Amino acid sequence: MDPDRLSMAIVDLVRLVERLRGPGGCPWDAEQTDDTIKIYLLEEAYEVLEAIEKSSSADVCLELGDLLFQILFLARLAEERNEFDVVELIEKITEKMIRRHPHVFGEVRVDTAEDVALNWAKIKKSEKGALHAASSLENVPVNLPALLRAHRLGERAAREGFDSPGTGEPWDNVQERFEKLRSALTEQNRDLVGEVMGDLLFDIAGLARTWRLNAEDVLRLANQRFLERFGEMEKEQINCPGKKDHRPLGES
Repeated sequence: MDPDRLSMAIVDLVRLVERLRGPGGCPWDAEQTDDTIKIYLLEEAYEVLEAIEKSSSADVCLELGDLLFQILFLARLAEERNEFDVVELIEKITEKMIRRHPHVFGEVRVDTAEDVALNWAKIKKSEKGALHAASSLENVPVNLPALLRAHRLGERAAREGFDSPGTGEPWDNVQERFEKLRSALTEQNRDLVGEVMGDLLFDIAGLARTWRLNAEDVLRLANQRFLERFGEMEKEQINCPGKKDHRPLGES
């Protein structure tokens, strides 16, 4: 990495954002606010995920650039309100990462990635202070996709010595929920069906976590397989109009 080239590239992009927002810039960019930009931030983050899942380095590079632009744009809005600027943003995240990695930048010894995660959680909790110490789960963002939030809630609960509210091992909990769902379906109790389905999805997220998987990622990949299978089925029907494919769409 060339430090001079890096510095010039960041400064050029920051100045570009300033130009877009400034006098004689872009009328559309000049009208944007935090509320209007946040949806683009989310969309760009998902496009990065899609590029990563497709293993396309060229697309990942482009999408990360789009995401960086949104971050710098939001930082510019904050600077215009005299809240913070890009320099402060970078300085603060650098300080935090150094503080959160005492095993790299300090004297703390760790042996495994699990030790790092536990130490990270302790440091984060101490940073929040006593006012936020009541529950380490309160800081899991509410607006995360539901399966991802289930993963994070279970993950943090496990670090505190708790885990899924079920009574057994993750797979036992899932099986128990399936039986409860069967009963709810038999009773045709719509409210209970919804409640048990939610608990089942939460327990499946917990089961995925024990296998070092993330339920959000697993479902995203399943969605992609479904799309690919559906596309294949459509092509087969176009080429052979009378042919019926009775395989479940989720199967390859």
